[in-house]
Amino acid sequence: MRRRTRTLLGTIGMLAFVALYAPLAMALADSRISQTPPAVQAVLYAFLGIAWIFPLMPLIRWMERKDVDGES
Repeated sequence: MRRRTRTLLGTIGMLAFVALYAPLAMALADSRISQTPPAVQAVLYAFLGIAWIFPLMPLIRWMERKDVDGES
């Protein structure tokens, strides 16, 4: 598969993941995090703000692979 195609498919996958992750993170923040002390809230919001990238790292690596000569 060409890099251009992988980038397109990966972008669609990333958008779908974030579209699912964001409402779940907001629901968690609204239900549980709002009841914690402000210092804990800050840490948890920071964690939720960057946590989405960890499951997507393999996808990003796959998208950025170089094309192999001879691929069709």
